[in-house]
Order: sequence, then structure tokens, then C-alpha cells
Amino acid sequence: MPRAIIVYDTRSGNTGMMAKAIEEGMKEAGVEVLSKRTVSATANDLAGIDAVVLGAPTYHHDLIASMKTFLFEMEKANLKGKVGAAFGSYGWSGESVQMMTDTMRHIFEMNVIEAGLKILRRPGESSLRQCQEFGRKVAEKIKMTRR
Repeated sequence: MPRAIIVYDTRSGNTGMMAKAIEEGMKEAGVEVLSKRTVSATANDLAGIDAVVLGAPTYHHDLIASMKTFLFEMEKANLKGKVGAAFGSYGWSGESVQMMTDTMRHIFEMNVIEAGLKILRRPGESSLRQCQEFGRKVAEKIKMTRR
């Protein structure tokens, strides 16, 4: 069975809501998913996975510190060719999703999903459906790369 990890952090709960909905979509599509907050995730959690999905809100046009720290932790794992995807909530700008995507593509040489998923503020019902669909999209990418 394909395996993925969602590593995220959240300040006001919005990105956390997104993470749960993305996880639901991935599980519905037949992917085994582990979800962890950035502060408890390590490079060891990335062993044997097919995809890494990162989630963080944009805070003052930047990634939050805990995600920056986790990106340094990710350097310890060999992720070349693995599927990568990014998501996050934002209030006015949303740069964090592209920052995570660029890091996965250029530093870790991952097979990233463009574009990542950005949701303005608190996700409502239709936004959560978008998140589930994003999870299914990640699952399909995993299955295609495993062939």
C-alpha cells in the first residue's frame, strides 16, 4: 500500500483543518497516511514513504519558524524522486505554499505537485472539499510514480 506523511503546523487551526481533510482524501484513495505536527516530526518519519505533504500558514509573508526548522530536518532524508505537495492557509498573501514547493523541488529534488493548495482564512465546507480533492490528487500522483 502506498504510504505518505503529512507534516504541518497551524497557528489558528485553519491549516490543521486542511491537513485533516487532505488526509481523508488520501485515505479514501487508498494511501496509508501518517499526520504529524512539525515539532514532533523527524527525518526518521520519512523513511519508506512515497510522498511528503507539507502544510503551513503564511505569517507576515513568510513560513512559520517550526516549518523552517522541519525543512532542515528533511535534509537528513533521501527524498529524491518522491512525491511532494504543499498546502496552507493565509490571510492576505500566501507565500508559504510556494516556498515549501520550491524547497521540495530544488533542494530535495522531489516530484512536486504544482500548484500547491492555498485557502484564504478559515476553510469552509467547499474549501474542505477542495482539500479532500487535493489529497486524492496526491494519492493519484503516488500511484502513477510507483508504476
